[in-house]
Amino acid sequence: MAEHRIKVIVPIPMDADGVANRAAQLPPEVIAPGFKPEFAAVTWGAALGDSYHDMLLMDWTVFQAGIDAEAEGYSAVVIDTVSDSGLRALRSRLSIPVVGPGECAFHTAMMLGKKFCVLTMWDEWFPLYEKTLTEYGFWPRCSGLRSIRTRPDVAELLAGKEDVIFAKLKDEAEAAMAQDGADVIVLGSTTMHQSARWLADNLPIPVINPGLIAYKQAELLVQLGLSHSKKAFPFPEVGNDTGIRKGSA
Repeated sequence: MAEHRIKVIVPIPMDADGVANRAAQLPPEVIAPGFKPEFAAVTWGAALGDSYHDMLLMDWTVFQAGIDAEAEGYSAVVIDTVSDSGLRALRSRLSIPVVGPGECAFHTAMMLGKKFCVLTMWDEWFPLYEKTLTEYGFWPRCSGLRSIRTRPDVAELLAGKEDVIFAKLKDEAEAAMAQDGADVIVLGSTTMHQSARWLADNLPIPVINPGLIAYKQAELLVQLGLSHSKKAFPFPEVGNDTGIRKGSA
C-alpha cells in the first residue's frame, strides 16, 4: 500500500519536544493504515497568537511553510491551529487538500447540535475565532466565545496543570450550556487536545477536538480523491515562490 504523507504545520516556532507534544494529539490508533502525519513547526514568526500582529505572522509563515508541500510529495496539508492561518492562500497555491481545524470543527459541531460554543484558554485568542466565524458565516450557529482566562503554553501545553485547567474548562462549558444555549463544545485550540477526552467523559454534550477532526478530514479527502475547487481557489496567474521562500527573518 502506498503511503500518504500528510504535512501538519505548527504555526509557532518551537523545538522538537514542543512539536512532539503537539503531535501527541494524534495517537497511533487513530491514524488510518497507509497514512503518515508529519508535524513541522514554522522556523520563525509568532509567539502566542495573542494579537493581530501575531495573526499576520501566522498567516504568512504557515503559507511560507506549506507552498512546497505538493512538490515534496505530501498528499495533504493540515494547519495546526484553529485560526486556520494561511488556509485560503495555500489552497490557492496547491492542488492537494489543505485543511484547517477551525473550519472542520465548526462544520462538525453543526452536524452534531444546534449551537456550539468555542471554549478557549484566554480572551486574547478571541480575534482568531472572530475572523474565521465571520469568513465562514458561522455566527448564527455559535452560542458565543468563552475562555478560562489562563495564559497558554503553546509548547508544553496542559501537562502538569490538568487538575486545575480541566476543572476550569468544565465550569465554563457548563455555563455555556446553561446561559448561552450551547449544545456542542468546540475546543478553541489544538494545544488543548489533552483535555478533550476528559471533558467528553464529564459533560453531557459532544466535545470537538479540532486537530483530530482536521487530520481525519484530510485522510478522508485523500481517500475519496477530493480536493478544493480551483474555481473557488484559483492559482495565481503570476506566482512568486522564490520571493516567498526568501521572505523570512
